This record gives sequence, structure tokens and C-alpha cells, in this order.
Amino acid sequence: MVSPSLAAVMGEFVGTFVLIVLGNGVVAGALLKKSKAENAGWISITAGWAIAVFAGVAVSAALGDADGHLNPAFTVASVMMTGHAERLLYYIPAQVLGALCGGIAVWLHYRPHWELTEDKDAKLGCFCTAPAVYSPGWNLLSEIIGTFVLVLVATALFSKRIAPAGVAPGLGPVLVGALVWGIGLSLGGTTGYAINPARDLGPRIAHAILPITGKGDSGWKYAWVPVLGPVIGAALAVAAIRGLGMA
Repeated sequence: MVSPSLAAVMGEFVGTFVLIVLGNGVVAGALLKKSKAENAGWISITAGWAIAVFAGVAVSAALGDADGHLNPAFTVASVMMTGHAERLLYYIPAQVLGALCGGIAVWLHYRPHWELTEDKDAKLGCFCTAPAVYSPGWNLLSEIIGTFVLVLVATALFSKRIAPAGVAPGLGPVLVGALVWGIGLSLGGTTGYAINPARDLGPRIAHAILPITGKGDSGWKYAWVPVLGPVIGAALAVAAIRGLGMA
């Protein structure tokens, strides 16, 4: 077992931190009272998350992280494809910690607005996902499908059949960001498209531990869905990639 480089682990941490600062930041801007972006809407949120993914992956690459997963589901998929199980031990803790720190940064950035916002669900939504209609089985399926599409299409985008010489330098983060935007627009309306266990779990922990004025429950009854669903979706995508000969 070969341990990933320090640069790779730092890339996962910092990249995920940037992902959450910009992703949850756009949600907070749209939901919190007295924000200049209040009521910006779903298009704004999905576009913001697309840019967040692009920025996070770009930063991780600039730090020397050749993988740039920023997502335990991607890490699980990569382990299934390559057998590098050590990534589970190093990447996933870095991703969750980066997401936790990102959630704290969003809380600090919007500090005066929490007191002005009475809606507890809106406050929670600035940190983690919640279903539009609570139905755990169907919510789980939504997360499975969203992540399945994420891993399947991301694999296709970087396929040698599409780009025999490899994707042009700097283009990869743009492609992944665009893919996440499409998933958000098409499939995100049911659960808020976590499609990333760290993206949901890290900020949910932040919500639980931070002294947020007037906050409610951190939604732990639902928290297993955006963790388990993406992992299942990623595993199914790997099976499909192998079965269809995409690998």
C-alpha cells in the first residue's frame, strides 16, 4: 500500500473547502434575510455550485492533487477501478474536514444574517441538503441516480475515445463543473443533489456544533441518505462502466 502524497491530501482538503465556501455560500446568499442575493432562486444556486466545483477541482490540481476527487463517492469509484484502497484512509477524512471548515467559513461570512433569518429550515439549507418531499426510499434513489450520472458521465468526459491525447490542460475542471450544473438543473429538485457525502456531512456537523442563532435540528434522521446514496450510485456507475466497456 502506497500512501498518497501530502500534496494530494492537501489538495483534497483545500479543494473541498473551496467547493463548500462557494457552493454553500451561494445557497446562504439566496436564503438568508437581508442578503443582496436573497430569493435569487434555483438557477443561481445551481450555477453557483457548478462554479464551486470548477474552482475546487482547479485549486486541488494547482496544489498537486492529480485526482481532485473532493467527493468520497468519486474516491470509492476510483478504489473500485484501480484497487488503491489507501485513498479511502487519506482522501475521505481530508474531504470531510475540508467540508466542515468550509461550512464554518460560510457561517462566519454571513454572521449578521443568521439573527435576521427566522426560518430554521432555511438556515439548515445553507449547510446541508434536505428533501423537497420526505420519502427516504425515493430520496435515496434520487441520490443514487444523480451520483450514477455524475460518475458515468465524468468517466466518459475523460475517456481516451473522446480525447485520445487526453483532456486539454485546465479543461477538466470546467467540464466537471458543467456536468454538476446539468445534474443540478435536471435532477436536483428532489433532494438538493448532495451527490457527495462529504459535501453534506461536513457542513451538517458544522451546523450541529456552531452557535447559530435560532437554529433548529441538524436533520440527522435524514443524514444517512446523502451519505449512502452517492456511494451506492458510484458503485453502480463503476459496474456500468465496466459492463459497457468504457473503462
